[in-house]
Amino acid sequence: MPTNAIAAGAYAATQGLMGTSRKPEAGGAAGGLDFTSLVQSAVQGVAQSGRNAEAQAMAAAGGKADIVDVVTAVAESEAALETLVAVRDRVIAAYEEIMRMPI
Repeated sequence: MPTNAIAAGAYAATQGLMGTSRKPEAGGAAGGLDFTSLVQSAVQGVAQSGRNAEAQAMAAAGGKADIVDVVTAVAESEAALETLVAVRDRVIAAYEEIMRMPI
């Protein structure tokens, strides 16, 4: 179960992704979000979170890490993965809705 600190960390990470992925549009208008960069950054963040959780678990197995750190890392990884899956589901739903639109 995610705690307030984990939720705040996930929110801050999401805001960081949103702030670093702006680039000017091809038409010369003010910068919009580069969706590809945003998705790539999100996937890399989830992968890094998973690697961190795995490293914490291995350190705990070797007696070099506190179990609280392991639980926190696993919870952060779980929250990041659930967020990514929710975004994926919304993107698929939006695509399906567009495909149902009459031309």
